[in-house]
Amino acid sequence: MSEPRTPPAFIRTMDKTYGLISKVCIVIAGIALIVMTVIFAWLVFGRYVLNDTPTWVEQVSLLLVMIISFLGAAVGIHEHSHLSVVIFRNLVPSWLRMVFVVVTDLLLIMFGAMMFWYGTELTIFKWGSMIPLIQLPEGLRSLPLTFAGALIFLFSSGHLIRVFFGCDKRLDNIDQE
Repeated sequence: MSEPRTPPAFIRTMDKTYGLISKVCIVIAGIALIVMTVIFAWLVFGRYVLNDTPTWVEQVSLLLVMIISFLGAAVGIHEHSHLSVVIFRNLVPSWLRMVFVVVTDLLLIMFGAMMFWYGTELTIFKWGSMIPLIQLPEGLRSLPLTFAGALIFLFSSGHLIRVFFGCDKRLDNIDQE
């Protein structure tokens, strides 16, 4: 397989936009991780020093874990660092490898669309009830799922567009011979 060619202007714009979205997701997930660390420190301090356990920490940390994990998964799709099995793609000839790449991208597009669709339905359904102890809408628990689905759809679509324009730069697409 030849080296990827220089991408057209719209793909460079798409890459910059998706890169910015990815960085914002990393910042949000990083802030959520810091907040979770701080509130767990408060939990330990409250439990063992003040002898007064803050009960809201568990509920808030569950929300933060959702943000960290789902935004992290979406960024992993964008950065090609998400858990994936590329061994099969690397064992086959380059023409079949490209078929695997396209099929993988199509499956991720469908998966992201389903996450977005059903995540939206779940968020709307659960929005009317409240999370115990913190009195925030229960739908906040599924909101990161919804956003991640949209991002996985966008990022995977971007990968597929790059493939069709011959600008895909994934290392497992290039012949190692």
